[in-house]
Amino acid sequence: MIGISQFPPTLNPDLDETLAKAYVLGMARRPLTAYDANWQLICMLCTELPSFENGLAERVTLPDGKEGVSLTYRLQPKATWGDGVPVSTEDVLFTYEVGRDPLSGVNNAELYRRIVKIEAKDAKTFTVTENRVDYQYQALPDFELLPAHLERRVFESDRRNYRFHTLYDTDPTDPGLYFGPYRVSELVPGSRIVLVRNPTWWGHRPGFDRIVVSVVENTAALEANLLAGSIDMIAGEFSPIAVDQALAFAARHPGRFTVLVKPGLNFEHVATNLDNPILADLRVRQALLMAIDRKGISEEMYAGKQPVADTFVHPLDWVHTDDVRHYPYDPTAARALLDAAGWHPAPDGIRVNASGKRLSLDLSTTSGNRGRELLEQILQSEWRQVGVEVHLRNQPARVLFGDTLRHRDFDMSLFAWVSAPENVPRSTLFSDEIPTAANGWSGQNLIGYRNPEADRLISAIERTLDRDKRALLWHQLQRLYADTLPELPLFFRADAYILPRWLEGVTPTGHLYMSTLWIENWRDAGAPGN
Repeated sequence: MIGISQFPPTLNPDLDETLAKAYVLGMARRPLTAYDANWQLICMLCTELPSFENGLAERVTLPDGKEGVSLTYRLQPKATWGDGVPVSTEDVLFTYEVGRDPLSGVNNAELYRRIVKIEAKDAKTFTVTENRVDYQYQALPDFELLPAHLERRVFESDRRNYRFHTLYDTDPTDPGLYFGPYRVSELVPGSRIVLVRNPTWWGHRPGFDRIVVSVVENTAALEANLLAGSIDMIAGEFSPIAVDQALAFAARHPGRFTVLVKPGLNFEHVATNLDNPILADLRVRQALLMAIDRKGISEEMYAGKQPVADTFVHPLDWVHTDDVRHYPYDPTAARALLDAAGWHPAPDGIRVNASGKRLSLDLSTTSGNRGRELLEQILQSEWRQVGVEVHLRNQPARVLFGDTLRHRDFDMSLFAWVSAPENVPRSTLFSDEIPTAANGWSGQNLIGYRNPEADRLISAIERTLDRDKRALLWHQLQRLYADTLPELPLFFRADAYILPRWLEGVTPTGHLYMSTLWIENWRDAGAPGN
């Protein structure tokens, strides 16, 4: 019985990328490639990573004369959908068709633009041709297979509205949607998802007959459910319980729980909608950041275990640099910046501009997350001290991530991005990745960041195979980010896993790929045979 704080807005693996969905689908599916707990790229649904050395990767000349790369993958020979239909290259070709459709609204539309063609060699072997050779050429991130024998008829009946009719939402318990160690057997929206062993799973037999994922959006209720035995553990990847709170909780109940602490590539920040005229002014964004005592908050709320972030790249990532512009806590400087931007205090202390417009903004986060709600209140108070009025507009995670942020219907929003090692921020910062009605609301550049130099650096990083040269480009991108401040970086988060003492095999990765991708290794230490 696993407690999580968010309900996924969909279980379709190619739509609405959220941690809650990734966590659940980690039990029911496998990506083609992934990073493991050692931060090494591995095959999961494929049998061998293509490389120039093993001959499965080959440089090719494209019709336009540019250089591309041809990559050959072989699917796991025993991989079978839960209804007995083999996972095949038919699914690969169908997934490519969906991803290429401009109205499908897939998460990573850029991936499908990059792929020039896919050829099926046989039922289990296919070759992907991409329009560039980049340093991550072996990986196929976000190419999540869809079952052609089930989803094709849904997609072809109404391509424009596919996201609203996918079987992952209308019939999520169909066994044919899954091919992992488990399959979804029950789904109660906003409440729970039940998974049972998948008899067609090709790998190691999982240790539990049934997994129940219970959604408890209130932090205090999560703790209460844990103590009452309604849940056995709290998923650490997106737990609303901070590290110090988790350790204190375990100490109050000695002998019952184990707390695993994993620093990872989690970037807590305030996203700012740059199409809002107030937030479009760099001076306002700088003032908002300098009005926050991030170091003090880190020490008071997180016992110093969540260091202050100055860019989006975690210090654990080898491409991180500290040689960037820093924004210290300086309310005086923040007030001066707001003065310079034309915002002056009114009698009630809230600033107004020359036309009398109040400096008033909305801030949203996931409702029920005690840690974030407390942080919001601190931000609200500190911003008011410099004359900024902030209204809190919190929403359930399924609404915030499934609708509000995707449609860019917000001023500011407090949440975290989680990335893979050395993960290029194309989907979140590249100007072509801004969700719009015209592109089916695909892309994750929710803030609307449009910077030609950032676009150039992102593209150059991707195409630079030389490690040292690539590091220099990464450093330039981080300096540009700190200078232009498209959003407000807060902290690099550590995750706290609260587990029962009898549970073995849970291995946090510290990055985007969930611990549930290895759920077949989870065991009850006291069960017979273990």
